[in-house]
Amino acid sequence: MSTATSGRATARPTIILAAVCVAVLILPASLTGSSVALPDIASGLDAGIVPLQWVVNAYNLAFASFMLACGSLADIVGRRRLFAVGTGVFVLASLASGVCGNVLLLDVARGVAGLGAAAVMTSGSAILATTFQGAALGRAFAVLGSSAGAGLALGPSVSGFLVGSLGWRWVFIVHALVAALALLALPAIPESRNSEGAKVDWWGTVTFTSSLFLLMLAVVQGPQIGWTSAGVIGLFVGAALLIVLFFVAESRQAHPMFDLALFRQSRFLAVCLLPVAIAFGFVCLLVLLPSWFSGANGASADAAGATMMLLTLPVLVVPLGVNRLVKLGLSTRAVLSLSLLLVALGGVWLLVLHPGISTLELAGPLLLIGAGMGFSAGLIDGVAITSVAPERAGMAAGMFNTMRLAGEAVAITVMSTVLVSLLQGRVADGLRGYGLPSGDAAEVANRVASGDLAGAAQRVEPGSRDRFGDFLADSYTGAMHSVLWLLAAICAVATVVVYLMLRDRKETATDAPVTEDTTAQEAARV
Repeated sequence: MSTATSGRATARPTIILAAVCVAVLILPASLTGSSVALPDIASGLDAGIVPLQWVVNAYNLAFASFMLACGSLADIVGRRRLFAVGTGVFVLASLASGVCGNVLLLDVARGVAGLGAAAVMTSGSAILATTFQGAALGRAFAVLGSSAGAGLALGPSVSGFLVGSLGWRWVFIVHALVAALALLALPAIPESRNSEGAKVDWWGTVTFTSSLFLLMLAVVQGPQIGWTSAGVIGLFVGAALLIVLFFVAESRQAHPMFDLALFRQSRFLAVCLLPVAIAFGFVCLLVLLPSWFSGANGASADAAGATMMLLTLPVLVVPLGVNRLVKLGLSTRAVLSLSLLLVALGGVWLLVLHPGISTLELAGPLLLIGAGMGFSAGLIDGVAITSVAPERAGMAAGMFNTMRLAGEAVAITVMSTVLVSLLQGRVADGLRGYGLPSGDAAEVANRVASGDLAGAAQRVEPGSRDRFGDFLADSYTGAMHSVLWLLAAICAVATVVVYLMLRDRKETATDAPVTEDTTAQEAARV
């Protein structure tokens, strides 16, 4: 049974929605924004490519993995309390990130920030579920999804400005200050919990988190120590075994946090697969492109961030027009399928990428990819919770967010590693022409992938550095082209799959009434 420390009458829905959305807005911005700062972090902290990747990976890994445990904790300790604690942890960890003098400490601080982000997301979703009901609940989750999309979109541009004007440390400090604003609304949020039968599924949490960590570690280490090495193969095997154990553990739970039965509904499964595909076609570019702009195209951090606005601004504008089209009768199936198709077409168009490319040449493909993301940004969260029976809305929202975040974590890690692997092959073929051993390819490729072409060029004689720099820029661009083909292919295949799975929904809802306790508990559990 749910209890509240302050009455429902004291709740102020508009203030509550605004507070949750402000907190959620900064969470994805902390992911995409940090990617713009990576070249400056690399030079400022003398960081190698592997620890540098974990500035992004540690945050995303903790964010995705601890959604499960934090959901149950919200039931036990109270949703308002966990929202406050999660926001506080995120603020303090972000401040710590801004003052770290060592990249390993920065990685740890980013992981702690991801843990706070998981608490904010789960408790915030549950708070909305207890504040809104019926159609208003769907609208509230749609606004929440739009806020997350806005954070994802604005992160690179704002961070580029901060890095260029104040330095990379201010990226994390500003994230902390914005998140702290949400704490001002705590007096307007009534406490609620559902401790009856609630418990943390430690088996599920440990197996899921460990599996995701081993998978990401295997992908990151593959280019460094060899894909066929015993260590990398062992990591992949361990990840596979742990995810099997996770599914077994969840299937034996009377009240699982991750209800696998929902995946038998093709419509819900399609909605969960869409953000995973979008993570490859859109989110990966938010991480990979800023380094290419800075390294191969010679752009400053603030110029790279400004260019990224071509990719991100449509995410803020397009949903407004899409909502009107839906009201006029355009089907959800058409909108979501078109979203993936536009991203795929934009990825192919972006093959115009070359060193010295102008902003005007980039405008078309970047705007098209951003429009594709915008087609689904304001719609997908609402579709997720209405794709299942009403009493499963909270569970559906939690599972959808877990899939989205885990998909982003894996997609960024995989495609960053693919880029480094492709670069190694291209660089190794050309090093001998500059009197360097091909065994140096890994170190050179790591520097290039982090955007530090100038540092990589220092390995040759001064008279050959300009020519070697051009060779590295061309190699970087060629590797990016291969990545773009892969991203476009993934989104093209996903377009067909999602279109076929998004059949007209047959009603499966029961006639049982939906209570705020049921919805909130489901939202918090995942």
